[in-house]
Amino acid sequence: MTRLVNALAPLTLLLVLLLGWELACRLMQVPAYFLPPPSAVARAVMDDLPALVLASWNTLAVALVALLLASLAAQGIALIVGMSPLLERAVRPLASALQVTPVVAIAPLVLIWAGIDHPERAVIFLAVLVAFFPIFSGAVTGLRSADPDLERLFDLYGANRLQRVLRLRLPSAVPFLLEGHKVGAGLAIIGAVVAEFAAGSGGIRGLAWRILDAGNKLQTAKMIAALVVLGVMGVVLHALLNQIERLGMAWWRGR
Repeated sequence: MTRLVNALAPLTLLLVLLLGWELACRLMQVPAYFLPPPSAVARAVMDDLPALVLASWNTLAVALVALLLASLAAQGIALIVGMSPLLERAVRPLASALQVTPVVAIAPLVLIWAGIDHPERAVIFLAVLVAFFPIFSGAVTGLRSADPDLERLFDLYGANRLQRVLRLRLPSAVPFLLEGHKVGAGLAIIGAVVAEFAAGSGGIRGLAWRILDAGNKLQTAKMIAALVVLGVMGVVLHALLNQIERLGMAWWRGR
């Protein structure tokens, strides 16, 4: 019963908010171009469902490719700096600087470097930049979280740096890596959407392009429909990564 109540609580709140939105738009006669009611947004979703599915796949594909590249780069660099405290002190400020730099600020430069005819390269690169830091930070933190008693045991057996990283610190970093990837996946989607906005063309026909196209035509219902699909995609991806994290943690504790 408790599980059912917990599942129904967010749905009930969502229905109440949607009903209030619908009634407010109808009673106050809000213009459709300013704020359409949920019923109009639902019609827009159904009318444009094939195009929205294709656009969401384009955005999701970019985000997944960016997440994979960010994961490989972040874990590779983290393993390298994990063997040398000096390298970590040298690399971390640069990684932090990339993390706090707004994607929109560097997007025009990246678009020029990638080539105007290849906006997809710029979008992937910008999404990689956004997703890189949480994975890198989680990996570095995890590599430093090994049990001190096990560290002394490795000292006793004369383990070298590579053996210490691969056999002790990397297994200890698994929970941090899983959490970093969960955060990085959400940021990869955000980075992909922001990069598509910065590209400002139909070269990448993702959800951001749908929002821009509908906004230029004052089709507010279609804009909100694209936002709804984007939100659903984010929730599904987050739930999937939560499940992967649970399975990964169960395996890790078993080890």
